[in-house]
Amino acid sequence: MGLFKRLGKTSDDTLQKEFRLRVKTNLEALVEVLQWFDRMTESFVSEKCRWACKLALAEGFTNTVRYAHQNMPDTTPIDLEVQIFKDYLEIRIWDWGLPFDLHAKLDDLRGSQNDPLEKESDRGLFFMQELTDDLQYIRASEKRNCLVMKKKF
Repeated sequence: MGLFKRLGKTSDDTLQKEFRLRVKTNLEALVEVLQWFDRMTESFVSEKCRWACKLALAEGFTNTVRYAHQNMPDTTPIDLEVQIFKDYLEIRIWDWGLPFDLHAKLDDLRGSQNDPLEKESDRGLFFMQELTDDLQYIRASEKRNCLVMKKKF
């Protein structure tokens, strides 16, 4: 839990529900991921919040497959977690890729002369940032990274 303390949790950090899913590195698994997210969260999260989270989740998952795991076999697992608290939820996507400085990349894109939304390969990062209240990409160990997206209710 210490890894995620710096993410600015609210005053009520009591975990109400937690769900986990493991899929292979395959874009076709996105359908399964989104259906799983809907099933697990529909009793706890408003439709509007679920829609924003599903879009952010889809972007994060596809980025994991396309970039973090681009040279890895499709048997490489992607672990997903959803934690529901009283006032927010967290989505975590665990990958086995190389370290990546998300905030430096976002800063570079903002400083670019071109409109970042016109770049197909990078605009998902902006979508994730705009659709969530906190976005972090953390090197969790020597071999794993975790994309953490927090959305307040």
